[in-house]
Amino acid sequence: MTSSDETSSSPATRTALIVGASGITGSAIGEQLVAEGWDVLALSRSASSTPGLRGVAADLRDPASLTAALAEHRPTHVFFTAWQKQDTEAENIRVNQAMLHDLLAALSHAPLEHVAIVTGLKHYLGPFEAYAAGATPETPFHEEEPRLETPNFYYAQEDELFAAAETQGFTWSVHRAHTIIGHAVGNAMNMGLTIAVQATLAKELDLDFVFPGSEQQWNGLTDMTDAGLLAEQMIWASTDPAGANEPFNIVNGDVFRWRWMWPRLAADLGVAPERVVGFSATPRPLEEQMAPHESAWPAIAEKHGLVETDINRLASWWHTDADLGREMEVVTDMGKSRDAGFLAHRRTEQAFKDLFARYRADRVIP
Repeated sequence: MTSSDETSSSPATRTALIVGASGITGSAIGEQLVAEGWDVLALSRSASSTPGLRGVAADLRDPASLTAALAEHRPTHVFFTAWQKQDTEAENIRVNQAMLHDLLAALSHAPLEHVAIVTGLKHYLGPFEAYAAGATPETPFHEEEPRLETPNFYYAQEDELFAAAETQGFTWSVHRAHTIIGHAVGNAMNMGLTIAVQATLAKELDLDFVFPGSEQQWNGLTDMTDAGLLAEQMIWASTDPAGANEPFNIVNGDVFRWRWMWPRLAADLGVAPERVVGFSATPRPLEEQMAPHESAWPAIAEKHGLVETDINRLASWWHTDADLGREMEVVTDMGKSRDAGFLAHRRTEQAFKDLFARYRADRVIP
């Protein structure tokens, strides 16, 4: 597929297949594509449909299921935002590489123009089991930096994507996000909602709102990725020749220190200033902080008329601990996509405020 072919299509003639459509990134992509007038398919086991999205039932771990489910569909664009966490990186590679391979094989009949996948900064930092191990990576991160020697399922997925693009003739893009904040429930990696649930427990149970991470995260520079901005970049790369066949970092474009951000989030979530506690001596992971208090959530949900009584569908303590526990600053360069013409940005504090407001409106938090 040539770049000129890619740009000749219009939203009315494009059909998108979103894999992971109920997650933080997938739901943001779906909202934007529907608003732009695309025909949108949403692949999941449940085949749930929402306004503007047609559900397709399939199991990403079952090649026969994928082949049968997609036989009648002819998407032009694929947005792959799903992954399944395994106990080891070897298993992460086996499972997540196979899911992408089997999906693209099941679409061999489709007139694919572009396939975009989401990875992340573990491309530069290494996988969870070797996270930021060895020599400290140089920041800010740039897309042209060589891969680490450590096996990584992101690399395996990239290689799968490159091989399928050669065979099937579509263009591709890889989107390396930092911590993603966006609107979803039941997601395994959801810092925004995790912090909101922590703040709710702090208010309701008269607890301190304690920063869980490292001294380096508290005092050093960092950045984040708003799901809506990630969706914008993925759609841009899928439809603009400048985005074809390239990996791109994607962060909001501002930098901050958690010692500056934490009290501001607390204020927006209604935590009293005297209850805000920063880093002191050692990290205090949320998995340890919150374990004694999780059982209080159903009563809090009933008291405030909230829609979800299962705290495990709201808070991903482990993932927020991993992000905020890194003992290094994390800053990401956005120069490559800026030069290519992607100029959108977000202010991270406002992204958090907007997210909290949406969760309140949906009765997920008080």
